[in-house]
Amino acid sequence: MKQKFLGSIVILTAAIIWLSSCSSKGNAESAPAEETKTEEADMVDLSEDQFKTVNILYGAIEDKNLSSVIRASGVLDVPPQQLLTVSSPYGGTLKSTDLLQGKPVVKGEVIAVLENPEFIQLQQDYLDYKSQLVYLKEELERQQELAKENVNAKKTLQKASSEYNSMMARVQGLKSKLQLININPDKINSGNISGRANIYAPISGYVTKVLVNIGKFVNANQELFEIVDTRHLHAELIIFEKDVPKLKIGQKIRFVLNNETKERFAEVHLIGREISAERTVRVHGHLLQEDRNLLPGMYLKGIVETGFATTTALPDKAIVQSAGKSYIFIAASETKEEKKPADGKKDEATEKHIPFKRIEVTTGVSENGYTEVILPEGFDRNSKVVINGAYDLLSKMNNVEEEE
Repeated sequence: MKQKFLGSIVILTAAIIWLSSCSSKGNAESAPAEETKTEEADMVDLSEDQFKTVNILYGAIEDKNLSSVIRASGVLDVPPQQLLTVSSPYGGTLKSTDLLQGKPVVKGEVIAVLENPEFIQLQQDYLDYKSQLVYLKEELERQQELAKENVNAKKTLQKASSEYNSMMARVQGLKSKLQLININPDKINSGNISGRANIYAPISGYVTKVLVNIGKFVNANQELFEIVDTRHLHAELIIFEKDVPKLKIGQKIRFVLNNETKERFAEVHLIGREISAERTVRVHGHLLQEDRNLLPGMYLKGIVETGFATTTALPDKAIVQSAGKSYIFIAASETKEEKKPADGKKDEATEKHIPFKRIEVTTGVSENGYTEVILPEGFDRNSKVVINGAYDLLSKMNNVEEEE
């Protein structure tokens, strides 16, 4: 009984080992089959007539000296000194302005008029103190002459000097206040005192904000208008932390604005010294050619040229895009022959088909009609690469896949 039991175990073990080996063999056979199927999906062929019609041309992988670049996005911006807020150190009622958003203004142009009774009082006080200053000056000079002859007491001279200096300070203070509200003290007299003061454009540029209206009372230092000088915009780029070590002052920037194809140029002027929470750094680039039609806030995409490097490259026409991936086509090793009907009759006529293989690649910088390509491991650099007609091959491959 014991021997029968042991024999059963031996037989069962042998059966398990045999089944396991069959399964392994099946998996081993299926793997090459799957690889072959994938490889066939990357193949396409053309007849000799199609080959001539498409005008297939071959080339080879080349080593090109292309720019090494950093890709970035950003906006057009203005330096702080070119974006000014207009206000008044004194409050008042806005009596007139013709500013609208987008209106051009010239530095020194009257852009608004404020009215405030305090302006009248300031001018009256200035004329009054200025008149007293004349009297005190004459008195001081008289006391100085008497002091030379030892006629008056020293204390009297000191008092005259003190009163004159005190009044001089008052006059200078009022003069500064009047200048702050754009009233020229030298042109004030008893016949032209006014309760109005002009507000002048501090820079030339365009109005970007109008925050008041005629008849409104504004407080001292309240923001009234905003003016931007767009003559010296800069490109503000967002650069990832990993690329910062490659940056240097003076590097060339090439960028394109949204909804534009025109390429514009700038150069790195400043590199930010603070890394944001998103692990990025701001880089300021000076535009090499000014354009008054550009506006702050316009979005852009650009690249910073960090130098040159020798890299593998192909003509732009050799690279095609499909489903978000980049491909090239190479000539396959063997030409196929297929039987075809001749003149509607079934006979032994054959037609040659030239096969091509699709290869996925990774692309890099593009420059002067060439694009950097990173080839898959094991790629034969002696392969004949299709440099004209790649899009036709891709189109035929897609049509075949749709039919299947």
